[in-house]
Amino acid sequence: MSLSPQFLDELRARTVLSALIGKSVKLQRAGREWRACCPFHNEKTPSFYVNDDKGFYHCFGCSAHGDAIRWMTDQQGLPFIDAVKELAQAAGLEVPAQDRRSAERAERAKGLHDAMEEASRWFTEQLHGLAGAEARAALERRGISAGTARSFGLGYSPDSRGKLKEALASFGDPMLVEAGLLIQVEDKAPYDRFRGRLMIPIRDARGRVIAFGGRVIGDGEPKYLNSPETPLFDKGRTLFNLDRAQAAARKAGRVIAVEGYMDVIALAQAGFGEAVAPLGTAMTEAQLERLWRMSDVPILCFDGDAAGQKAAIRAAHRALPLLGPGRSLSFVTLPQGQDPDDLVRSKGPGAFETLLREPEPLVERLWKQELAAEPLTTPENRAGLKRRLGELARTIGDPMVRDEYLSEFRNRCDEAFAPPERNRQWQGGGGGSWQRGSGGQPRGGNRPGQRGGWRPPEPPPSDTARQIAQGIDPVLAKAVVAGLIRHPAQIARHLEVLGSLRLADGALGRLFEAVVDVALADRQLDSGGVRTILAKSGFNDIANELLRADTLPFSFTRHDGDDEARAVADLDEAIAVLVTRPAVDAALAEATAALQAGLDETAFERQVALVQEQEALKARLANLVLADEDD
Repeated sequence: MSLSPQFLDELRARTVLSALIGKSVKLQRAGREWRACCPFHNEKTPSFYVNDDKGFYHCFGCSAHGDAIRWMTDQQGLPFIDAVKELAQAAGLEVPAQDRRSAERAERAKGLHDAMEEASRWFTEQLHGLAGAEARAALERRGISAGTARSFGLGYSPDSRGKLKEALASFGDPMLVEAGLLIQVEDKAPYDRFRGRLMIPIRDARGRVIAFGGRVIGDGEPKYLNSPETPLFDKGRTLFNLDRAQAAARKAGRVIAVEGYMDVIALAQAGFGEAVAPLGTAMTEAQLERLWRMSDVPILCFDGDAAGQKAAIRAAHRALPLLGPGRSLSFVTLPQGQDPDDLVRSKGPGAFETLLREPEPLVERLWKQELAAEPLTTPENRAGLKRRLGELARTIGDPMVRDEYLSEFRNRCDEAFAPPERNRQWQGGGGGSWQRGSGGQPRGGNRPGQRGGWRPPEPPPSDTARQIAQGIDPVLAKAVVAGLIRHPAQIARHLEVLGSLRLADGALGRLFEAVVDVALADRQLDSGGVRTILAKSGFNDIANELLRADTLPFSFTRHDGDDEARAVADLDEAIAVLVTRPAVDAALAEATAALQAGLDETAFERQVALVQEQEALKARLANLVLADEDD
């Protein structure tokens, strides 16, 4: 359907906005305008204004703004075309005709909606009749009141293969099969899909019944049976209780996603009308988008068991590519083995509200999940943690949010794995030395930067460390040391892998050791502070030479770069190449020697693979070199 701007303008002109909004909001005259407490957020002093002359509403508190169509889509939760149709009908306008195929689909959908509505009424009648006694008793045992059952339209499907089919015979078997109410098996007669179950209507954003969830009464499998996907029902795009939760979420300023129907119903009865639930599947991208239309940071409150927590982390991973500035998720973890229904029944609404007041941010949930994934007792384990966190962050689509997550994970790793602070006391007198409080021997002769910190003596270098030190690229090593001086906050992150630089010959090795001492002694120092201390310690000339703008062509060695995130990322990559390349070169030399000796049948394959890896490292390094126009 194509709606011209002229038609939409005429529709807005014929709609008295204050009359439309006044149906659900108490407006007060304020000069030529109307005002009220905003329906989109909680407030005590009116800041929501409606202007009929200009045809828009505006809230000076939360910035909600729109016209009549926007009101119907945002406040009433209608799809755009449905909003237009309702406004046009009220204004006496005829909506432009649909093409023949669209008209046929619309008419077909209307018939399906009628069938679903009639089925819902019939199920409700059964619940309150003689056949529904057992279902009513089950609701009573769960603490669901009669009023709550009525407000959700709960019903009962008798344990029969043909009673619903008979009751809705006027719609015809084909339509009832298409609506998911009957099951058709090959050429046999269709029969009722739902039998002997408590029936829970699933509604769309407009409140129309589009599907059902059937819960078994007593024992039986499956515990829940949902409608199949139909022209009305796409379970991956639908949330249970969406129609009722939209307005409640605006008032509460939050939306809560829980696992199941009964959780939503129990929470609504306890006063939490802003709860919704997916429909027997993991949270989908479309469902997350629905949640974000109601709140910038929805709260996910899945069951406290292992399955519930796995579902929560799956939703977290699925949300990452969709994050944006201010748009995220938060989590509430329930006591082990409990769901929201259990909690509000056993401890009351106050206990649940207490949990909701301090939800766990998405970044915290991801960090804890990866931290607990495996022991972190070895450098390899810790490197694995950093790799996993980096991979998670890099799935985020928004570059600003992605950089923030990379920075946050980096900082958390720095704090978690920094060398432990040692208890120390100043031994006054002429020596000027620090002594460990545990009784260790004093270390005389402060090295640069040892003004406020202590590092334990370095262990003797291994043969591997010496091999790496001998094989490092001297130009790249100079660039890395320059980068660490420019970005001293990164030193602690790479301390383990950079140990081989201490063994480099001559002034470069000594400079690196001095830079590390300075940075670890005071982690708040910026580049200028590090350079000042180095100058006082006799390293001024070599540091200045490394930091000359035309010496090394990398972003992390330049002082005039305005992209800190890029510089840090490039420094990370350079360090990875620096420490990996000597090992690859050594392995390649070993494979070549084995090939020449003819003693190893796999030497040729290893040689080819290592040459490819060597070329890949060269390419990675080439990508870090600034182009001429960046100089």
